[in-house]
Amino acid sequence: MAHVIDKQKCVNCGACQPECPVSAIDPDGSTFKIDGGKCVDCGNCIGVCPVEAISAGN
Repeated sequence: MAHVIDKQKCVNCGACQPECPVSAIDPDGSTFKIDGGKCVDCGNCIGVCPVEAISAGN
């Protein structure tokens, strides 16, 4: 299951975007979003998020 970004927690820092090996993370207004069709569940983005806004999807 693809990872997800909690839009309530995301501070739009962009730290996650360059960590994604498949370019599944893009800006979405004042936050970022993960494209579930591209995400390969590597988890690279989780470790760099300073506000813990990224989690494994349900």
